[in-house]
Order: sequence, then structure tokens, then C-alpha cells
Amino acid sequence: MGRHIALPVHPRSLVVGALLLVLLLAAAAATLSLGRLGVPLTQLPAVLSGRGEATHLFALERLRGPRLTVAVGTGVALGLAGALFQSVTRNPLGSPDVIGLNAGAGAGAALAALMLPGVVPVPLGALAGAVLAIAVVAAATGTGLRNPGRLIVAGIGVAAMAQAFTQFVVSVMARDQAGILSSYLNGSLGARSWDHAATIWLTLLLSVPFVLALAGPITVNEMGDELADSLGARASASRTAAVALSVVLSAAAVSVAGPIAFVSLTAPQIARRLSAATGPNLVLSGLTGALLLVVADLAVQHSPIGDGLPVGVFTLAIGGVYLGYLLIREWRKGKL
Repeated sequence: MGRHIALPVHPRSLVVGALLLVLLLAAAAATLSLGRLGVPLTQLPAVLSGRGEATHLFALERLRGPRLTVAVGTGVALGLAGALFQSVTRNPLGSPDVIGLNAGAGAGAALAALMLPGVVPVPLGALAGAVLAIAVVAAATGTGLRNPGRLIVAGIGVAAMAQAFTQFVVSVMARDQAGILSSYLNGSLGARSWDHAATIWLTLLLSVPFVLALAGPITVNEMGDELADSLGARASASRTAAVALSVVLSAAAVSVAGPIAFVSLTAPQIARRLSAATGPNLVLSGLTGALLLVVADLAVQHSPIGDGLPVGVFTLAIGGVYLGYLLIREWRKGKL
């Protein structure tokens, strides 16, 4: 860009990014148009511009629109959080859901929503739970976030404790409240509103500039702390900032959609394999996370086996298989 700014361009990443964006737009159009209350594709441009039949406008403004907007924003947040975490831990298993961060955020959100209603906002409760979870994991390993094996074991323990606390909250709630909470804790996009959309997109608006600013330093960090420090990347400071941003993004995602499993684990891995580029692939990870979540939500809404299920159950089934594959691969490499 002129004589002052140089931006590295990876041609394959540009192609993959364009393809992911096209697929995301196609999945979004399908979300708005399929089903009994869907808006026909031929009428979708008019409805999006505020014209069209009242039924279609109602479906867009109250039903499909908020759900889709929350799904895209949540997928982007989870993809970015996973990419940041996996980069700074140099570990493909180091995602927020595997190490218990999402479970902690879910416990904090449950506490805020159902035991402290009106006292603590749900996003703040989710953030507090996520911060506490990552602090306990880092302390329990004895080496911070560096050792993959200890990280996973500590994360499993923290996730179990968080889930036990959440089940306690469910057990002391009234039956109707417990039913709502149970659906939320599996990760759900049902009955989302524009308030939920505003929460996740405001978080992204405030966080993404800092995330992109960290792309260079955390890419250098992947080569080792000593080399990163010698190149001026300040490994410890950039790692702390990346973890903090990952916590904020994960907490925001959990506060609006519940602890949706394995999107933050799989999205960065898929993005890296598609692009074949080094570094965290932040933009591609965000797009991949959004595409995964929108497609999973489509499957939940329109496939016979997914009818009525929270979207988190679907991502859990797919992500569990992928987690098993990663565990076996890392074990064979001697990294566990």
C-alpha cells in the first residue's frame, strides 16, 4: 500500500476465504428460506429491504433473522477464540471447550440468570465463570498453559466441577426454569432475540481490532518464546492478551447461545488445513466457525434426526469424533 504499509498476502488463503464467505451466504439464505415460515428466495431481497408480505417480515424480524445473526456472530467468536488459544498454547487440543473454559462460562451464566436475576448480568456472569475456570486450570497444571497433557487433564477436572455446579443450579430451580436452563446448557439458538445479537456483535466489534493486532506477535510466538522476544514480539505479554481475548469471546458466545461444543476446537484446524498457511489464520477461523454453526443449525432445524435438538448436541456428536482423532494423533507423536 504505497510506500508505507506492506501486507503479506497468501493467495490460497484469499481463495479459501472467498469460498467460505460464499458458502456462508448460501447457508444464511437457506436458513431464511427453508421451512414452513421461510421466505422464498425470489422474495428475499425485497423482505431484507423492508418490503414484502407481513408474514415474511415477521419471520425475518422475529424468528429467522435474530437466530441467524446470533449463529453467525457466535460462530465467529468461537472460531477466533479457538484460533487464539491453539496458537498461544501451540497445541491443537488447547481450545476453550476442551480445557473447561466454556463449561465455566456456562456455570457463571446459569448462576447469574437463575440464582442472581437482575443482580448480575448474564454476560458478566459468563465472563466471571470463564475467568475463574482458566485461572484454576492454569494453577492446577503447575506450568500455566504450556504442557498439553496436564492442560487436558486439568481442563477435564475443571469442566466436571463446573458441570456439577450447573447441575446443582438446575436441581434447585423450579421445573419450568430448569427446562429452559437445560436446553441452554446444551447450546441452543432457539428463541434468540435482537438483544442476544447485539451482545455478541458488540463484543466482536470491540474485540476484533485487538485480535487482528495480535496476529503478527502470536504468529512469531509459535516459533518459541526466546525467538519471539528477540524479534520484539514480547511473548508473555502477547500470550496474556490472546488468552484474555479468548476468554472474552468465549464468554460472550456462551452468554447468548450456551456452551456450544467443539466449534472452537474444529474451526481453526479446518481453516489451517484448507489454507496450508502458517500462523493462527484468524479471519479464516472466524469464517469457518460461522459456517460450521450455521450449517449445524440448519441440520437441527430441517433434518429428521435433528428435529427439536439444541444445536450443541449436534456439534457435540461431530466434534467428539474429531477430538478422539486429535487425541490419537497427538499420542502417536508423543505430545501427550
